[in-house]
Parts: sequence; structure tokens; C-alpha cells
Amino acid sequence: MCSFKVWGIEMSLGAGLRNMSGVQEILVLALMLVSVFAIFYSDLEPVFKIGIAALAFSIIFLATLATQVLEQEKENKKA
Repeated sequence: MCSFKVWGIEMSLGAGLRNMSGVQEILVLALMLVSVFAIFYSDLEPVFKIGIAALAFSIIFLATLATQVLEQEKENKKA
């Protein structure tokens, strides 16, 4: 499992996906489907396809990161 440190908090990518709520998971899956459709099945310029892929990746990454940070804060408040 891939782990990294952000702002002094150690995180792993798998843990972030387990902590997401149902609504977040649905929104991430919808974003993935829309971006795949836009990248592979549309007549856009390659520059726009790269931009769509980068935007979708960054939104999914930031949603996962925010979920992990909030979970770490909850654990720190309990301890």
C-alpha cells in the first residue's frame, strides 16, 4: 500500500477510499465515468482531453486527501 506524509500526517491511499462516505464514493465514480467518456468517446482536441484527465485526477486526489485529513483529525481528537 502506498503511503505518504502531508502536513506531518502519514496517510495511505487505501485508507482514504475506505473512509469515504457513500455520497463521496458515488460522486467520485460519476466523475470517473464522465471523464472516461469525455476522453475516449468525444471529438475533442488532445489538449482538452489531457486537461479533463488532469482535472478529474486532481479532484479525486483532493477528495481522498480531504477525507483522510478529516479522519486523522477525528482520531487525534479522540486520543
